This record gives sequence, structure tokens and C-alpha cells, in this order.
Amino acid sequence: MSTRAAGEFTFIDLFLSHFPRARVPVGPGDDCAVLAPSKGAQCITTDAVVEDVHFTRAWFSPEDIGHKALAVNLSDLASMGAVPRWFVCALALPRDFPRRDLSGIARGMSALAREHNITLVGGNFTSARELSITLTAAGELLPGTAPITRAGGRPGDVLYVSGTLGDARLGLQQLQAGLRRSAAILRQKRPLPRMTLGRLAARFASAGLDLSDGLAQDLGHLCTASRVGAELELERLPLSRAVRASLGSEGALAGGEDYELLLAVPPERTSAFERACLRGEESVTRIGRLTPGVPGHIRDASGRSLRLPAGFDHFRGGRRIDRSGREG
Repeated sequence: MSTRAAGEFTFIDLFLSHFPRARVPVGPGDDCAVLAPSKGAQCITTDAVVEDVHFTRAWFSPEDIGHKALAVNLSDLASMGAVPRWFVCALALPRDFPRRDLSGIARGMSALAREHNITLVGGNFTSARELSITLTAAGELLPGTAPITRAGGRPGDVLYVSGTLGDARLGLQQLQAGLRRSAAILRQKRPLPRMTLGRLAARFASAGLDLSDGLAQDLGHLCTASRVGAELELERLPLSRAVRASLGSEGALAGGEDYELLLAVPPERTSAFERACLRGEESVTRIGRLTPGVPGHIRDASGRSLRLPAGFDHFRGGRRIDRSGREG
């Protein structure tokens, strides 16, 4: 049965049935959600996933799409060191969108929401030519912590990155080549927001952000905001065996959608930060340091200026997946 036959309020009820009842003064069903006052400072983010830009239904299951829509917003909260609290969801659906696929989107999204204890409190449905999901999510800073912003870095701060780089880019390339299952494809379809690391890092980091557009581009954003340069140790970049063989360091630098965290930590805090990561079983790797000089200027460990590959940009001919699955 399609959404055309079901009607708007039928599939609103269908979607909401996959989520637990919101424990807020007023939840889904009214013109606005009403939330209880919070003790900590609030972090608010919004992000969208759009068909044939961030995913194609030929490759992504509905559960994958629902997971990814929430994951990219959770990653923003993680990068600020926030504890996730609530979100609202606006879905734009083609008129013939199948009800079973709507249920799948809800299942993928609600599973990740339960994992991170974030509550759906409202949203909106509308019709459109292509599927898109836009979320607004809120988190709360823990007492005694400040938000991790892009602008707090200082010369001498040590750069760390979580996990491994380039997997999502490799996963996209493998999908384009006809492969349907691999560890890299799973990273492309189901990114894992680094929520625990973000809260841990709030005690140590001076600056940071999540890697949505590739390390090369996102490091440039951090350096520009902090008015510093950077020294990058390319040989230390954490790469999976498959990424190292297929993309190499340069390809991994340009790979978007990894949703790992890039963190700058003052040198006097690095030992404590590494011990805390070890205790929390959070994988981080030192990849360089921030330097004085021209904001955004990045060099390698020998002092040579690096011409880094461009990352993803929606408005400069960046990655787009068309209906046949080709990347443009």
C-alpha cells in the first residue's frame, strides 16, 4: 500500500508507532512539542539526507536511510560533547512511497534513537518528487563542561582523529562497482556517531568537529576558525587495510561521510586524554598538531606545504549519486 492510498494521518500514525511514547509535556500530535526546562546548556543541530545526493534507494534499505538520517545529526551533537535528548523529523515522500518502506525508515531510525536514548517529539510530513528526511536534534552539555567548538584551537595543540578514515568513500566506490556487502559499504550506509568519545573529549579538547566532508576539508575549517595552521603526519593516518590498498592516504583525506571526530587537545592534557580513551575503549590516533602562522595553512612533518584534495561541497560539483547509481 502506498502513501497515496493511506493518507497523511495514517502514515504519521504508522511512523510514530515505531517509537516509544515521548515523555515530555507535549509530544507528537500538536502544533509544537513542549519540553521541560533543562539544567545544562543546549546544543541544537539540523541536517538532511536527500535521495540521489546522500543515498539511492537502489542501494540503501529503508532501515539504512532511517539510521543514516539520525546518525548524521547525532554526530554533530557528539562533536560538541553533548548528551542527546530529543529530535523532530520532517519527511518529504513521493506520493507513491510504499508503507512498508516508511516502516523500514522508522525502524532504522528508532533503533538508533533507543541506543542513544534520544526521543522523537514531533515532526512533519509532506509530498515531494524525491525522498528527503530533515531532522533537528538537541543535546545537553554535562555540568562543568563547555561545548567543543571549531574556534578553540591554539598552536601546539595535538590533533587526534577517531576510528579509521576513508571507509565511507571506499564503500561508495564499491557500491558503484557492483559490490553489495563489505565492511566499507556498512560504514557508508550505517555510520556510527561517536557519542561516548564526544562526551569524554569535552573534558579535554580545545576544539573539534565531526568529519562529514573529509579530513582535508574539515581540518581546514577548524584551522580557519581557530586562526591557526596545522602540521599533518600523513603516515600516521589511521586507515583500514582495504582503504590503504584502494585509496591510499590522499584518497582517505578527501573521503566524506566518515563521521569520525577530529579533536585538538592541549599538550598538557594529552596523556590524561589518551588514558581516558584507553579506559573507555575509544580508538583515537595522533595525526599532527596545530601551528602558528597563516590560518588554514597545512604542511607535513618536514615543513612542506600540502596541497590537500578537496572534500565534498554540495554547491561546487561535489559528490552526487544519480538514479543509476553513478557518482557525479
